[in-house]
Amino acid sequence: MGPNIPIKISTSGTVITKVRSEFENAGINQTIHRLYLDVTCNVSILTPYDVIEDSISNEIVLIENVIVGLVPDTYYNLEGMEKDNLVDIVE
Repeated sequence: MGPNIPIKISTSGTVITKVRSEFENAGINQTIHRLYLDVTCNVSILTPYDVIEDSISNEIVLIENVIVGLVPDTYYNLEGMEKDNLVDIVE
């Protein structure tokens, strides 16, 4: 067998972060507010034979909150209704 020669592997990279906010409907007068941290790592691995570059992305939920509003006395779900039928419901 040949001599045991250690191989040196070095890494270098950058991290880019971005805060993102999102609102989502969660029912009658309820909204979910989420705050995300988007993290992107650009990594370079240096070996004696090659340079390997890769990008790794992940999204992390920092906080989630349900904003509750007042529930109305009357609620109409008009999804899928035609314009002609809407007048009959309102009257």
